[in-house]
Amino acid sequence: MTNKTLIEKFYTSFQNKDYHGMIECYHDDIIFEDPGFGELHGEEAKSMWKMLLSRSNSDTKITFKDAEANDSSGSVKWTAKYTYGDKKRKVVNNISAKFKFKDGKIIDHRDHFNLWKWTSQALGMPGILLGWTPFMKKKLQQRTNKMLKKFMAKQ
Repeated sequence: MTNKTLIEKFYTSFQNKDYHGMIECYHDDIIFEDPGFGELHGEEAKSMWKMLLSRSNSDTKITFKDAEANDSSGSVKWTAKYTYGDKKRKVVNNISAKFKFKDGKIIDHRDHFNLWKWTSQALGMPGILLGWTPFMKKKLQQRTNKMLKKFMAKQ
């Protein structure tokens, strides 16, 4: 399987809410990073996808385009559309992902997106006012990591 095909398999599995297909693409020593969770390693990164998929609903839509890869690195642009939180706010998050590969698997996955745009959509007025601040980023990462640890403890 080429590295480009590996990226496409990961996102096709994501579209199909297939957690197992996603983590098959990850190396055991995976490092994942994004503005919402910060840096996650190994089982944390794998469990994050399982948690997110288990919480997604039927309105969640994942699309991807421009997958590119060579022997050592790759990239893709992807979009997540979903409703967030108790208030069911509509979120459209446009993400650029960068990858590194080892042993035919993804060893490093970095998602980049505008956190202020995300918090503005997902959190409403608090996100609009504070979503750009390091305080909000730290608070969000603390919250998401607490949810992840709780999710992993139940597994």
